[in-house]
Amino acid sequence: MDWVRTKLGEGVAENVVSLYGAYLVNYAVPLFTVPYLVRTLGVSTWGLVAMAQGLGSYLNLVVEYGFNLSATREVARHRGVPEKIADLVAGVIGAKALLAAAGIALTLAFQQVIPGLQEHPKVLWAGVIAGIALGLNPLWYFQGCERLKVVATLEVGAKTSAAAAVFIFVHNPGDAWRVPGLQAAASLVSTGAGLALMYRRVPLYRVTPARVRHALRTGWTLFLFRSTAMLYTSGNSFLLGLFAPPVAVGYFAGAEKISKAFMGLLNPFNQALFPRLSKLAVHDRRAGSELLKTNAIVAGAGGLFLGLSVYASAPLLVRILLGNKFGPAIPVLRFLAVLPLLIGLNTVLCTQWMAPMGMDRTLNRVILGASIVNVCMAVVMAPRYRQMGMAYAVVSAELFIFVVANLILLRGRFREEPPVPALALPDLENPA
Repeated sequence: MDWVRTKLGEGVAENVVSLYGAYLVNYAVPLFTVPYLVRTLGVSTWGLVAMAQGLGSYLNLVVEYGFNLSATREVARHRGVPEKIADLVAGVIGAKALLAAAGIALTLAFQQVIPGLQEHPKVLWAGVIAGIALGLNPLWYFQGCERLKVVATLEVGAKTSAAAAVFIFVHNPGDAWRVPGLQAAASLVSTGAGLALMYRRVPLYRVTPARVRHALRTGWTLFLFRSTAMLYTSGNSFLLGLFAPPVAVGYFAGAEKISKAFMGLLNPFNQALFPRLSKLAVHDRRAGSELLKTNAIVAGAGGLFLGLSVYASAPLLVRILLGNKFGPAIPVLRFLAVLPLLIGLNTVLCTQWMAPMGMDRTLNRVILGASIVNVCMAVVMAPRYRQMGMAYAVVSAELFIFVVANLILLRGRFREEPPVPALALPDLENPA
């Protein structure tokens, strides 16, 4: 702990500890709920739920719009200027409300063409509401202020409540819609509490069209980054469901959830560092470079250890967490074991350096290329190799990012683009 405080600073160290506490609770929740659900719902119904959750992840992306990066960056840069923060909050809240309405409209328009969910509208809409509720969360504000204890507390309360409710209300495949439904209810409560706490610190400015347009315009480049990244991260189960039966989705989703639980062990560290790196990118780049080197060491060593652990323990993990019927998930999990190392290093290169430095255009080109690789591989491999085909696509996308980002770094192209301008609206009308 003393090493962490020395390298990162007291505030960042406390945030890291808080987020790891929350993550350990979140990690314990799937250890109980996933084995219960896969046995209670069955492989096919579990795959159906995973597809709905994948769709919810896409809608979460639409509503979140990259503000967890772009707005966090601006809050960190202008923490001492209340007027700019209030302008930012008004614009982001208005933009999220508009995007939520658009997401609902798109779901209504395309409901009849979503394979596997047409006959299960309750599962579909529970996943939709869960994704939108999560997207409305004001995480970006607390992260930019480096007050992540608040986020950690709300997240722990929401996840544990939803998990407890699963055991009470989900008893057979007919209750499948209640899984995303309970997640939606927990997210709505957590989001409401977060908004209330935020507005205790931020003046209430009117949501005007000008503020909303400015927020959307300023966050556009990082929305492209997040949306293209989603094609090879959270939406893979839904993507696989377009080319393979629900049982294959169930195998892949089970392996992916175990893999993500291990990958997520690096997230609190990265999440706590992002606002500090965003501030240092503007005010002290030398200190930012030193902090980034520390992060790279942690990400590389931690990712390698986690990947080896997943590979070695894959049969045991699948048997305990998913059950004997999920044998085909074992080779998927072992293949995905390379992801903790790749994603850890890619996060350092992309999210922890390119984004704070304002290299949004370069970042988008890299992520867009990876998304194209992921989708093309899925189209070619998933119909034939099903769950393993999707695993091939995911790993190929991460390898593409790693190679291309390193080539950019070695060629020194980080200095080609000016920093993204601060999100400020000095000429707008006075607050309400």
